[in-house]
Amino acid sequence: SAGSLQELLHVDIKVLMAGSTLRKVKSRSWKKQRHFRLLEDGLTIWYKSRWAGKGHSTFSVTELEMVREGHQSEVLLSIAEEFPAALCFTLVFHGRQGNLDLVAESPEEAQAWIQGVRKLIHRAQTMDEKERLDQWVWDWFQKADKNKDGKMNFKEVRKLLKMMNIEMNEEHAFHLFTMADKSGTGSLEIEQFVHFYKILTQRDEVWKVFQDYSGDGEKLMLEELDNFLRIEQQTGERSAQHAQELIERYEPSETGAMTLDGFQMYLCSQDGSIFKPEHQGLYQDMSQPLSHYFISSSHNTYLLEDQLRGHSSLEAYIKALKRGCRCVEVDSWDGNDGEPVVYHGHTLTSKILFRDIMSTLKEYAFKASDFPVILSLENHCGVEQQTVMAQHLRQILGDTLLTTLVDGQVPLQLPSPQVKIYAVGTDSFSLLLVYIPTFILYLCACRLNAHLLIASGHLIPTNSSKEKEKCGAENCPMASFALFSPLLQKSKSKLSRELSDLVVYCKSVHFHGFEHSRLHAKCYEMSSFSESKAKKLAKESGRDFVQYNTRQLSRIYPSGFRTDSSNYNPQDMWSVGCQIVALNFQTAGLEMDLNDGLFRQNNCCGYVLKPEFMTDGNAQFSPEKPDERQGYRPLRLSIQVISGQQLPKVNQKEGSIVDPLVRVEIYGVPQDQAKDETSHINNNGFNPVWNETLNFVITTPELALVRFVVEDYDKASRNDFIGQFTLPFKCIQAGYRHIHLLSRDGTAIPPSSLFVNISISELS
Repeated sequence: SAGSLQELLHVDIKVLMAGSTLRKVKSRSWKKQRHFRLLEDGLTIWYKSRWAGKGHSTFSVTELEMVREGHQSEVLLSIAEEFPAALCFTLVFHGRQGNLDLVAESPEEAQAWIQGVRKLIHRAQTMDEKERLDQWVWDWFQKADKNKDGKMNFKEVRKLLKMMNIEMNEEHAFHLFTMADKSGTGSLEIEQFVHFYKILTQRDEVWKVFQDYSGDGEKLMLEELDNFLRIEQQTGERSAQHAQELIERYEPSETGAMTLDGFQMYLCSQDGSIFKPEHQGLYQDMSQPLSHYFISSSHNTYLLEDQLRGHSSLEAYIKALKRGCRCVEVDSWDGNDGEPVVYHGHTLTSKILFRDIMSTLKEYAFKASDFPVILSLENHCGVEQQTVMAQHLRQILGDTLLTTLVDGQVPLQLPSPQVKIYAVGTDSFSLLLVYIPTFILYLCACRLNAHLLIASGHLIPTNSSKEKEKCGAENCPMASFALFSPLLQKSKSKLSRELSDLVVYCKSVHFHGFEHSRLHAKCYEMSSFSESKAKKLAKESGRDFVQYNTRQLSRIYPSGFRTDSSNYNPQDMWSVGCQIVALNFQTAGLEMDLNDGLFRQNNCCGYVLKPEFMTDGNAQFSPEKPDERQGYRPLRLSIQVISGQQLPKVNQKEGSIVDPLVRVEIYGVPQDQAKDETSHINNNGFNPVWNETLNFVITTPELALVRFVVEDYDKASRNDFIGQFTLPFKCIQAGYRHIHLLSRDGTAIPPSSLFVNISISELS
């Protein structure tokens, strides 16, 4: 680790290690000087106030996602007149953690930090498994070496074991210590500490699997590794070639075979992960109508916190879009100076400008995914500021905003996520196929007051013959939009024609029932349902709801009573084929774990193709009666939970050690909802071993999600969350696999993992 850092020691890194005084900025009025420097491990950034005595803070480069240069945050924009862009930069953290806005004393110092931190982030992101492990061991050595003499005595080692979440018999610990202390000095230097760590982390459960396939107990020859991959990992015909690739990738020795070290490294790598590698990239057919996809969707996207007093922020849109969100919500209200503002109306949430959100969308909408973004616009503005909104939409989004039908024809079905626009090349006059990532504007019904939501068609205030003449086609969808509802007419609300004209494929209509929709609805008509209404329809008319969603888009939103921005279970809505299941992305927990889990596949593009029985208009699938569908084939899922590795501490008190248990939860159609858990292991978060098997029957594998949760058992109160990982059942790889755990926030917590053996079979 130290050696690889030496390679990086170029001028920028040297500036970081020497340290700089930077202004930490939280608001226009809060700008305070802090001394920042990179510690010797090359991974930890330390900072403190020059006047704060011994108090200091640290964070790891691994927590950082990127560095933004200049005034690229709301806070830095607010002080742009005071500090030029050349002095400013923003450190962006993974997950929901707030950004760090900084101002340097000179442009040269700012550039040194910008370029230096970018190099460190790149290094952290491109480390292989061995480098990550070396770095992790180095970090522990640094933490344990309290007096910074480059050595560690037994007293420091005992403290280290507590820090590493392991309770160990003192006599046994001292025995391991003396085995590692080759020089007999009563202390360990870094190389000896690495040896101590290897003794400490010897994994009998991996050694036993290795022994089952190794002829001499020392190594796996190519044929032996091939046998393991075919029999245990079920890799099929390509196992021989795959075995050779794995030896080349993970085996540290040059023997042409795989030793125990290489075998363990393979099992802990992405190749040994539970997630099928072929499902990580873009593997689904993206040419079907939009109604055939689940679409990652956000509710109240502008909020970072709760919807009563929370902070509205452009950062919330950036974070949602970077997570692959493809439907964002904008609640617009009249602003004081003629500029529409966005916030949660009639509450104490802060306000942001509508135009700034459009600029943010223009910049970030297509960085994580090339596929369409649906803008769900909840309009509370008067006609004048609606026109301003329309101008911003057109001027800021420009060509990326879809304002006409894709092929000029009245659609019989919705366009696909691969929205195509044809153009004639001016040089060759040949027909060119040009793909332009496109926004689709969905205009939601307006709110008459704080309590009454009208969900009715109101996009064109007339469908008179004159309007049809203007439109130029008797059956054009733009000429057949519904009149205002009676309630809306009573309120004498008016819609700006400029804004209404931007709605092309997602016309908001009131839901009159499944039979009415079957007979009269158009594919471009879309209804919004509250979570309670959708849940009721799913329970009472699941088959009809599935059919409805083969043709049209439906959007589900959380109850207005969720003032804390909590979420409902999205699986209930996905099980009837609802596409736009909107969640509060700012709120961590089970519901967002499920959303992240479903959309983790297909290159995290925000679109997941529904199973065929939910897209075929003739299929008769009911989530309440899964056994009645054609092709019904339930599967048995057997999970042997073998062990855990380096689980994070929940309670940071020095003597606190976790008592971990593993729970597996299945989410899918009602019949598949299930959970089971292991017993808990006392005082061992470092290398707990369970060797317990949990069994499940999955009736509808295509819709099932599997969530692995690790908790700290507490007999007196509720268990504490340690980590989780959620993925679609169809993305699970059988065999001996590691599950790399995520924090409550959905970010990685390496090297924390579970080691499992998974078997999937048909019910006999």
